[in-house]
Amino acid sequence: KYAYQVIQDRSGQPDNNTQIQHVSRESFVQKLVPTAQRLQKEYGVLASVSLAQAMVESDFGQSQLAANYYNLFGVKAAADDPNGVDLETKEYVNNEWVTIVDRFKVYKSWEDSLVKHAELIFYGTSWNAKQYQAVLEAKDYQSQARGLQSSGYATDPDYADKLIAMIEEWQLTQYDQ
Repeated sequence: KYAYQVIQDRSGQPDNNTQIQHVSRESFVQKLVPTAQRLQKEYGVLASVSLAQAMVESDFGQSQLAANYYNLFGVKAAADDPNGVDLETKEYVNNEWVTIVDRFKVYKSWEDSLVKHAELIFYGTSWNAKQYQAVLEAKDYQSQARGLQSSGYATDPDYADKLIAMIEEWQLTQYDQ
């Protein structure tokens, strides 16, 4: 299984880009694994969950936010953050998807993004140190994914299910310590 649709040319043969795209996605995951494993030991967020979030949130590092600003998780910045960047994003509000412009954090590297993400989950937000307590108390990837959703990490009502599906499709639990 791959996380994308196979494109076929008019002869019915798979496009040559199919294998290239999988290799690119695989190399993205492999690049993040060592840091995700180290951070799991340090902060308690399962490597599989961090990896799935990065994969889903950044489209395997291909989103504008990840590719240009090293923000793998869609982490927002304060409106007055001079190092932030304003970009369009979709949010699920009042049972519908809306496009808004919001300010996002800019990081120096994907590793920096992973570290800041783990710290956010571990230390919580400036307004609630226990914001992600449900994630930290969970011992398996399904519970951590659902903890992220119940803690308000993302507005997408299917967020936990998307993470769980990504973890299972890519067999990411093999990276959990």
